[in-house]
Amino acid sequence: MFADLTLTPKESLRLCALGTIAAGPIRYSDLAGSVRHFCSRVMGPSLDLMGLSIELLRYEGLVDAIDGEGMEDNALLAISDAGRRELHNLLTARLRPSTDLTKLIVTLKFRFLHLLEAKEQARQVDMLLDVCESELARFEDLRAASAEEGAALLAWLDHDIVQLRERLAWLEKMRDAL
Repeated sequence: MFADLTLTPKESLRLCALGTIAAGPIRYSDLAGSVRHFCSRVMGPSLDLMGLSIELLRYEGLVDAIDGEGMEDNALLAISDAGRRELHNLLTARLRPSTDLTKLIVTLKFRFLHLLEAKEQARQVDMLLDVCESELARFEDLRAASAEEGAALLAWLDHDIVQLRERLAWLEKMRDAL
């Protein structure tokens, strides 16, 4: 954890993995795919989110191989008591205020957009539209893949999807006004 007791990117992956396993035993490869799919749909591609070692979870005693050894034979994994304690610690960790560098950059682009020629302003808005469309597609994909998940996750994803659609409409209106 960071000094302020908030989660690091790797601990976020750990939370995703342990939460997934806590729902029921899962094969090693299915766990790896599930964590990668979920996190990449929320964050997009990120090197910070590629560092989870399921073997490390097993080595630390947070998960147990109940059918097989590990990665080499695609073992069936289950969460251990220590894993449940760690999951609880991760789930109850504090949240950092938004520190997303992308949010800062986008805000700065809008702050100084007027300093660009009209044609370049339109290009910047088009770029932001592309980014927003990509993010919306990721969230809609995650929503479709999460149909069997709990109501709280679905409600949160629906909320984000509505916001992204509103942002898209706003950006399109802005582009049309340029």
